[in-house]
Amino acid sequence: MQNYADGAVILIDKPKTWTSFDVVNKLRYVLKIKKIGHAGTLDPMATGLLVICTGKWTKRIEEFQSSEKEYVGEMTFGATTPSYDAETEPDAHFEFAHITSQQILEATKPFLGVILQIPPMYSAIKINGKRLYELARKGKTVDVPAREVEIKEFEIVEINLPIVKFRVVCSKGTYIRSLVHDFAKHLQSGAYMSALCRTRNGEFKNEDALSVEDFIAQIKYETNV
Repeated sequence: MQNYADGAVILIDKPKTWTSFDVVNKLRYVLKIKKIGHAGTLDPMATGLLVICTGKWTKRIEEFQSSEKEYVGEMTFGATTPSYDAETEPDAHFEFAHITSQQILEATKPFLGVILQIPPMYSAIKINGKRLYELARKGKTVDVPAREVEIKEFEIVEINLPIVKFRVVCSKGTYIRSLVHDFAKHLQSGAYMSALCRTRNGEFKNEDALSVEDFIAQIKYETNV
């Protein structure tokens, strides 16, 4: 059995509704180790690759966090939500009948390269010591400074309005929810992110990841061998 306390990289396919911290906590309990962390948060509604580091590999968490990421997801036109995704109820509704498939394909171009992006209010970023989502849940809003991110690839995979499926390759710190929000705004409409899966983090791929259940089953098998 691998010595996880000494150090390992574990690739987990995070299930929907779990926080990244939920996954780390579960593995900490199963492996009975203290030194463990993840290399890049996924929102609860997102699924996909979560890179978990244990032992001496925790020293490389920052390096893995800085790696390029790839996501596939879908946006739903016709409404916006306070969180920019399906975690909160719609707060405004928009027309989308005027949008053509060609306009959707063309609209990706202004978002390629280094762009300025404002993170959503429902995010873990701290402003004056308070996390934005804590303020948002209390109904408070603050001015959130824009930050530079890089969108390396933005591909429209399927158009079946109100649903548009996409693939994005981007830099650390990119909020796909904000990209969806701004993309729909550019098309004079509104949309929210209705699904998201991280398929790659640097050299690590989600196709090589295990579900939490399968990883636990593997540990039990190794322990009993």
